[in-house]
Amino acid sequence: MHTADVAEIKRQPAKLPGYSQAAVAQRLGDAPEAPTPGVMYEGSHKRLHASGWHTKRYLKRKTLRGTNLQVEKRLRKNTRTMVSVILAACSVLLVVLVVLVSFQGFTNAVNQQYQGRISTLQDILPKDNLKIYDTQGTLIFQTADQGRQTTLPLKKISPNLVNAEIAIEDQNFWKNDGYDLTGIIRAAISDITAHGVVAGGSTITQQLVKNTIVGNKDTALRKLQELILAPQITRYYSKQQIMEMYLNTIYYGNMVYGAEEAATKYFDLHDNGKQTAAQQLDIAQAATLAGIPSNPALRNPIAYPKNSYKRTLQVLDQMYVQGYISAKEKAAAIQEIQKPNFIKPTNPPAEQAATYVNYVMSELQTSLQAKPSDLSRSGLVVKTALNLKLQNYAQNSAKLHVQQMVAHHITNASVVVMDQHTGEVSAIVGNIDPNDPKYGSFNVATQGYRQPGSSFKPYVYATAFQAGLASPGSRVLDAPLTVPMCCGLPSYQPHNYSMTYGGWMTYRHALDNSLNIPAIKIEQAAGIEPSLAVAQKMMNISDGAGSKATNVYYGSPSISMVLGSLSIRLIDNTQGYATFANGGVRVPYHAIDTVTDQQGKVIYKPNTKGTRVLSEAAAFMVTNTLSDNPARNLEFGPCSSLYLYTSSTSNCYAGNPGKVIPAAAKTGTSNSFVDNWTMGYTARYTVGVWAGNNDNSQMIDVTGVDGAGPIWHDVQLYLNKDKPALSFPGPPSTVVKENGDWVLKR
Repeated sequence: MHTADVAEIKRQPAKLPGYSQAAVAQRLGDAPEAPTPGVMYEGSHKRLHASGWHTKRYLKRKTLRGTNLQVEKRLRKNTRTMVSVILAACSVLLVVLVVLVSFQGFTNAVNQQYQGRISTLQDILPKDNLKIYDTQGTLIFQTADQGRQTTLPLKKISPNLVNAEIAIEDQNFWKNDGYDLTGIIRAAISDITAHGVVAGGSTITQQLVKNTIVGNKDTALRKLQELILAPQITRYYSKQQIMEMYLNTIYYGNMVYGAEEAATKYFDLHDNGKQTAAQQLDIAQAATLAGIPSNPALRNPIAYPKNSYKRTLQVLDQMYVQGYISAKEKAAAIQEIQKPNFIKPTNPPAEQAATYVNYVMSELQTSLQAKPSDLSRSGLVVKTALNLKLQNYAQNSAKLHVQQMVAHHITNASVVVMDQHTGEVSAIVGNIDPNDPKYGSFNVATQGYRQPGSSFKPYVYATAFQAGLASPGSRVLDAPLTVPMCCGLPSYQPHNYSMTYGGWMTYRHALDNSLNIPAIKIEQAAGIEPSLAVAQKMMNISDGAGSKATNVYYGSPSISMVLGSLSIRLIDNTQGYATFANGGVRVPYHAIDTVTDQQGKVIYKPNTKGTRVLSEAAAFMVTNTLSDNPARNLEFGPCSSLYLYTSSTSNCYAGNPGKVIPAAAKTGTSNSFVDNWTMGYTARYTVGVWAGNNDNSQMIDVTGVDGAGPIWHDVQLYLNKDKPALSFPGPPSTVVKENGDWVLKR
């Protein structure tokens, strides 16, 4: 077909089959033809939707907006809830973080605060109470005002006590790190089950921390500090060290600390040389002690035996459950604690040598620059020079002789015994009755300043002998004497005690018979100041005016000084005579031999270095004069108390004195008859005795040889009994004999 023909053909739309989908799509916009009634059309007549679908759809669409609003509301609510949860979680995390940071800071602060104490715990543990021993190792005194404690190594404490304490206080002690959370829970369950406190929540390490580092205040802060520090203690010390520190310092009631003192207090156990008291504890005793520390006030077996018994049964139960004891051992222990005398309350031994102990305490305070309260729990062990048997003998002798002199109005006496070679003070009788409520605490020997009477004369004689101004054989006129005084004062007119005069005589005779006129004359020759200087050096004393020292003299030196007008202490006068006895060398006297700490380290020893303060020649001449018994027969007779004979007085006067111990001695009585002295020495010991009245009232018709003399005699005989008679050293090379007596070699 040609193109022109084609163009002439009328364009008409294509006819689509009526059943095609394209045709259907083209008719979508047409109005539907009305159906011809009665005609059956081809196609499906099944409904597309179930009955009521359109109604439901209508209703849903009608309420769609309300539904959407409810959904949005629920979404908002859920969102807010989620945000709240997230914020709460963040807050909790923040709080936990703050707590952790704070706890870490608190832990660091606690560690920093107490680190020094942890590293030095063994040094800052409560120390033992002060203990004082005599020269034989006998305990004569221990402080008790702050409790008693005796530290021991763990090996000297019974394993029974170790096991008992662990069973009731800290079951996992050997394994835990110082704290035990399971132990706290277990203790709480046990306490609830038993309807009472059966097991403790704190470990032994925590208790050690509480008792020694952080204190025992019942607060949560203190408990937290325990938990922080306990692991530090465990890392720093072995379990054995921790147990040792615990058992030595834990409080067992009745002012006793530690196993040793508790074993003594409750069971009358004592160190027997082979075992300590704590080593001797059996199962029943150990269980009883282990039950006390949790409540020392109410589980004290002395005051509250029923409470103690109940607690002890609990300890035994725990020991059995944990395998420390068998059923048989448990039953035997229960039988033992039921015995009537199972608990044996024991008080510490009574203080012995009270006045001696008082002086030791004062010497300690001075030597260590310590207060009495500082010494109570200082842990110091003081070994003294005390001879306890001698002390008791001297005490009884003084008391006996004073009782015999009641008619002469003598009510008190004091004694000092000194070793002139070492300075050791072997005995101090401060008064005859240390328990006297009025005067018992006053120590006349170390606290009383009394006029020495004629016992001062040898110092003046020694001054003249040393200077060569006189000698024992020099002659002097014993006759009435008037000494002019200056400044308008009346003349001084001294008299002899007997109010008689002997004419010309030697100074030996004058001194041995204690004549006053020759004494004044030799003082005039020697000089008051030089004589005082010699006395000061020999007694190691100084002027008490304005001085706080105790070794002083009181009074103004004057011409009457040689007759004993100054006031001095008995112990210082004894020091002076000990210097004579030691050939002019003064060795400082001391009651303390050594002071050691708990570890046995010596922290104090007295100075025992001698100092020459008087020439050997002068000391020899004084000793030779004062030991010349025949020379004093005029005043005292041949068998006075100054003569150390061993037989009876009647035998002595019959010419049978028995063994005679060479001794140099001098008496003294103050002008007012208030003070009565006997001073003297043998080649071994120096003894000083004072007799008189505490109230300074006058004695009646008493001289030194009658009052203090018999006491001096008895004590010296006791000191030298069972010993061979020992003579004094011979003359030094600086003296020679001229005209029958000793003089300085020219």
